[in-house]
Amino acid sequence: MSHWLQIVVATPAHSAIAGLLTYRSALPLNPGALVRVPFGKREVLGVVWNVLPDSGDMPQENIRDIAGVLDALAPLPATWRDLVAFTAGYYQRSLGEVALAALPPQLRDLTTLQLARRLKRQVADTSHAVVTTDLIALSAQQICAIAQFDAESTEKQRPALLFGATGSGKTEVYLRAVAKVLAQDPTAQVLVMVPEINLTPQLQSRFQTRFAHLGSERVVPMHSGLSPAQRLKSWLAAHSGQARLVLGTRMAVFASMPNLRLLVVDEEHDPSYKQQEGARYSARDLAVYRGRLESRDTAHSRSACRVLLGSATPSLESWQATLTGRYQRLDMNERISAPTLPALRGSLPPEGALRLRPGKAGSVAPTGEENTAPTLSEGATPPVAWQSQIRGRNLVGQSSAESASLLLPPGEGRDEGLPELADVAGKLPTVRRIDMTHQPRNCVIAPPLLAAIIERIARGEQSMIFLNRRGYAPVLACLDCDWKSDCPNCSAYRVFHKIDRTLRCHHCGFTERVPRACPGCGNIDIAPVGRGTERLEEHLAELLTDIRRPDGSPVRIVRIDADSTRLKGTLESQLASVHAGAVDVLVGTQMIAKGHDFRHITLVAAINPDGALFSSDFRAPERLFSLLMQAAGRAGRDARQSSVSEMWVQTFHPSHPLFEALKRHDFPAFSVQQLAERQAAGLSPYGFSALVRADAKTQDVAQGFLNAAAQAAQAQQLPGHAQVTSYSAVPMTIQRVANVERAQMLVESVSRKALQGFLAAWQPVLFETRRQAEFKSLVRWAIDVDPIAI
Repeated sequence: MSHWLQIVVATPAHSAIAGLLTYRSALPLNPGALVRVPFGKREVLGVVWNVLPDSGDMPQENIRDIAGVLDALAPLPATWRDLVAFTAGYYQRSLGEVALAALPPQLRDLTTLQLARRLKRQVADTSHAVVTTDLIALSAQQICAIAQFDAESTEKQRPALLFGATGSGKTEVYLRAVAKVLAQDPTAQVLVMVPEINLTPQLQSRFQTRFAHLGSERVVPMHSGLSPAQRLKSWLAAHSGQARLVLGTRMAVFASMPNLRLLVVDEEHDPSYKQQEGARYSARDLAVYRGRLESRDTAHSRSACRVLLGSATPSLESWQATLTGRYQRLDMNERISAPTLPALRGSLPPEGALRLRPGKAGSVAPTGEENTAPTLSEGATPPVAWQSQIRGRNLVGQSSAESASLLLPPGEGRDEGLPELADVAGKLPTVRRIDMTHQPRNCVIAPPLLAAIIERIARGEQSMIFLNRRGYAPVLACLDCDWKSDCPNCSAYRVFHKIDRTLRCHHCGFTERVPRACPGCGNIDIAPVGRGTERLEEHLAELLTDIRRPDGSPVRIVRIDADSTRLKGTLESQLASVHAGAVDVLVGTQMIAKGHDFRHITLVAAINPDGALFSSDFRAPERLFSLLMQAAGRAGRDARQSSVSEMWVQTFHPSHPLFEALKRHDFPAFSVQQLAERQAAGLSPYGFSALVRADAKTQDVAQGFLNAAAQAAQAQQLPGHAQVTSYSAVPMTIQRVANVERAQMLVESVSRKALQGFLAAWQPVLFETRRQAEFKSLVRWAIDVDPIAI
């Protein structure tokens, strides 16, 4: 008997055969099954999407048979297929492109026999009994955040945004939330996402240490830095349910996890969660959508899948969602002390274990003691006194630090499994702005900042100098004939890298040795213009040549950027040196500005951050504020040093509202101003947009294609066109890369539904326009929905 299947395979972007393909099978197969099918002259991996009752209108003799079934693997879950289908539809890509890209590359090349052999390999069980005596102390705000997250009613189950200051202990909240989910259900799985690969190893180390009792094989990484074999191993562990905890970057949002119960997205504001090639999806937004899909699956009697987003500087989209009530907000605005006190016997108290002591606002008593105050149990909100202390004051006027000491008086409550509380609240760094118009001409490091760095060195403390531009100088120039180190392939300059005497294009990779003389006029005095991290490192070494550390040895400066960490293991060794205190001054790009827990840094300085203040991209101020707040958060993470920690900003615009908000560490005030501007302009989150990009041999063809397609859409009165605004095509900021001209067209609407309907109906028009003779030299086109840069 023949069975008719609709199967998706990997097809080229915008291909005419990008939909479901019909194949025949001698055996019945379920949706989600992985199969190998003939496709042209090749045999490729496919996913069974639907089962048909018959062959439909297609002649049976034209339908090909499947080549094999990877029956050793369970079918991909329905929620996974729904996630892929939504991604393909919302981001305007083909179903097969998204589905197959979400699977590990090595799986596409394995035969049924090869896969069976791999799955037969035994995995050693290294699990052991749970040990909880080494849990660190919790602050009052951490306990309140966890209680509020757990108390969210089953009916709502909103995504939660953990709005925590840098150093407030967000990671510990993640750990406790993960621990509770895994303890409640022996089959539950958790996905924890971080924005960048370089943050994954340190997070993996911390999670593996905390959940060592699960066994190393049950805590797996998933990111593009793994080898194909490692990625396949992690994916198989997640798909089979063996992996209880998956740690990964944006690609991990598509991990097949049949028992997913919690999704954690750390640093949810980070633009790295937005894919910039192929299907340009936002992993953060898909994580929220996936949580909804997993919770919708009521076929099994299991709890809903929660989503926990975390950031000290949330994206304005997520922040606005908390203002409207779509997201739950958990506030932690105080730093915690160094983890010196152990929490005895377990992590969180059991449900209903926390009570207010009569006569002591905000204090806690174990269940069973006489108490007239309300119990904090499932479905209840934290007591008013407890909530008010999170805002800095409680009902009797104590500060949150004082209230924290009341939460667990010495010697009380410890035998009932209650957590100890962090006893000292850390302090956010003081922000100092240096007006560079009052500093010496051509000054790179202002004298007051240099003095502060030297003071830190004398005290045995560390400083971090942040400049978000790698290389020695952004351009090499001749002052006689105005020659500059242009890239012959791009409309950009090649960056001068002094360490290997090369001019390197950071867009196409074109590299040449530095010429001995100016190629234009022969002048030998060609000079670097501007500064990158490499030149800044050299300049600091010159300034600190005569300075000595407390032990009399020379100052040690280390640079961490994409150039200095190219070799495998270099980043880990350099970070280890910083953590060990073997570095006095750390210089780097945004690689060092976020996510790292440097305990000895007490000074952070931002050099020349003004470029983003007046950018044409409406998101530039948001990214700058976030980056500076994250950089400031690297200082004073040890509470014993937090009172002397400082963030220095060298700027020509010290009174700019962004720097005013930064001085107060006031993200809410910054968000009010930014949201007001965006609402007036109809920008995200109050409006919705997409960019249609075109690459061609000439700029005329790229722009002509976009304008012709827009005119055709207008003429055909496509669905939603009345609510959609299309602007004329313009060159991209860097309009030529690798000898390909690039143009873009902005499409906006106040209605997401109208924009989606218009884009879906516009796709065939774009295909048809592409076939016109005048656009034969068009290389490619793509739609970027919800772009992060315009």
